[in-house]
Amino acid sequence: MRGEKRDANEAEIVQVLRDAGRSVELLPGGNGRPDLLVGWARSRIVLMEVKTPKGNLEPDQVTWHRNWRGMPVVVVRSPAEALSATGVVIG
Repeated sequence: MRGEKRDANEAEIVQVLRDAGRSVELLPGGNGRPDLLVGWARSRIVLMEVKTPKGNLEPDQVTWHRNWRGMPVVVVRSPAEALSATGVVIG
């Protein structure tokens, strides 16, 4: 069980998403659940798993992602990847 351990880059990713007008909820850890629920445009949501640049999914996360019947969980490693996952065009 992962508990409430958060990846070192999560706070920066959350702030960048909020600065871009996204709603961000930190999900409770454990049982392989993703880290973030991100919403925008009143009808768009994505579940995000935050990983450090070299981090890998834990076995319980792989299982959770495989069994989830909604939109696939997006694994993000940087603010740019998180913004891109929510439709923000960078560059």
